[in-house]
Amino acid sequence: MFPATSAPAAFNLISMQLAEPHPPATQRILSLDAYRGLIMLLLAGSDCFLGLHLPDRAIYNAIAFQFEHHPWGAISFYDLIMPAFLLMVGVAMSFSIGRRLSDGAKKSTLFIGLLRRALVLLLLSQLVTSVEQRHLDLQLHNILAHIAIISLLCFFLMQLPSWTQALIAILLLALHSALYLHFTGADGAFQPITNFGAVLDRLLMGHNYTSTFAVNLNILAEVPNVLAGIWLGELLRSKLTYGRKLLYMLAGIAVSVLLGLLISPIVPVNKWLWTASYALIMIGCSVLGFVLFFILDSGLGLKRPFHFLTIIGMNSLLVYCMGEMLGTKFRHLIALGTSWASPLGELLPILQATLAFALIYLTAWWLDRKKIYLRA
Repeated sequence: MFPATSAPAAFNLISMQLAEPHPPATQRILSLDAYRGLIMLLLAGSDCFLGLHLPDRAIYNAIAFQFEHHPWGAISFYDLIMPAFLLMVGVAMSFSIGRRLSDGAKKSTLFIGLLRRALVLLLLSQLVTSVEQRHLDLQLHNILAHIAIISLLCFFLMQLPSWTQALIAILLLALHSALYLHFTGADGAFQPITNFGAVLDRLLMGHNYTSTFAVNLNILAEVPNVLAGIWLGELLRSKLTYGRKLLYMLAGIAVSVLLGLLISPIVPVNKWLWTASYALIMIGCSVLGFVLFFILDSGLGLKRPFHFLTIIGMNSLLVYCMGEMLGTKFRHLIALGTSWASPLGELLPILQATLAFALIYLTAWWLDRKKIYLRA
């Protein structure tokens, strides 16, 4: 929330689950803010640079290719971002809702607050997609919409014992896989257009999404990714030693990735359908990304190098929305004022994209200086 002396009360409606708070300053885990900042840096940065292909720059194009979704089946580095995003949603829920529940807060009060935030995120998601498509485009295929729906589901799951949550996560992945394997399309269970999720969308919506192969059934398999974040948050909030926490995280990574690889011959790794194997492997990869920050922060005591990332992490919603809706527009606007750099030739778009991202970062930096944090 905003400090009463530093921001208008109207901003209090815009707070993001992903950037939600965290323990009091004395208990704050810096690695969480830094990891969240890295996720948003990659997401917003890719939105600014997306679509830049330089014919004679093989190395740049190879890197740029990793920040695009592959047409089908294959996994790029870009496909690691959304699972990490969802993991951090779960961590935020553990620190915000879980802590308040343990402090005796009423469940009904917490749910009403979460429902209000979910509605704000749903509205923002439709704004983002409509701006991207340049017309009113109501849909659920947007990470903000997924967070809104899944956070409500996970609120109820948080009231259950951990072993029950784990069992439900397994059952959800099993059900998700069984639907695809049982209702196979003409081209196979996990193929574009004819897969069960795509057929279901055409039945319910009358069409499939035009810009992506993703389907709404993905939400079912994304719940375990958020639950994994909740478990990670509970582990971090516990009184276990640093070594014990690290050991449990490494064990969880190994188990998750191993299970994903074991079932991959039957349920192939596919980002567009968020298959069970993809969900499990991405849980492991997402936790591994956090572990690296956890070691640097809690293990080695490094703090100052994280400051650049924490500025982004503390205003996740702002950075996401600016990157999604304005990243390429900033780049095109900046292009009007960078004719002086025309000698750069084909490298000029890189300069323009860098300046576009710098504008987003400077906005987050200014808000951080003013102690203004936009959350949901």
